[in-house]
Amino acid sequence: MIDNLFQLVKIGKDLGLNKKEITKVLLFNNSKNPILYTILMIIAIIFSGIIIIFIAIVVSRNIYPAGALYSTVKTKDFKAKKK
Repeated sequence: MIDNLFQLVKIGKDLGLNKKEITKVLLFNNSKNPILYTILMIIAIIFSGIIIIFIAIVVSRNIYPAGALYSTVKTKDFKAKKK
């Protein structure tokens, strides 16, 4: 996706467009509602960032600390007869 963006910028420069004209095309300024699309794009970027951060936190959280062994307690240990 980023490669496509760089290709579009390169094509725009090859056509003789200046930086302002290229950003107009990339930021939906030629559409009927450019502000709406820009706001939606910003919301999508923020939402994606929140999801990525949430996934990183959930994945990186370990139950056992580094170097600790897993628990060896089994359910049959709790079924011992009471005296």
